[in-house]
Amino acid sequence: MGVGRLLIIAGVILIVAGLLLSIGGRFGLGRLPGDIVIRRNNFSFYFPLATSLILSVILTLAMWLFSKR
Repeated sequence: MGVGRLLIIAGVILIVAGLLLSIGGRFGLGRLPGDIVIRRNNFSFYFPLATSLILSVILTLAMWLFSKR
């Protein structure tokens, strides 16, 4: 596979991931019960653990389906 084709595929994957994150916010993605939020006086830490796991499973399944071709 050429470098150009690899860059195009990587770009498409990034666009799809960006769309999922922007659209997913409307449906509660990014505010799931397993997401870690720590708020202190002048400090805020957010780690979307459950959201990351769900997106990982979805993207893994998509890559598995596309690699079957």
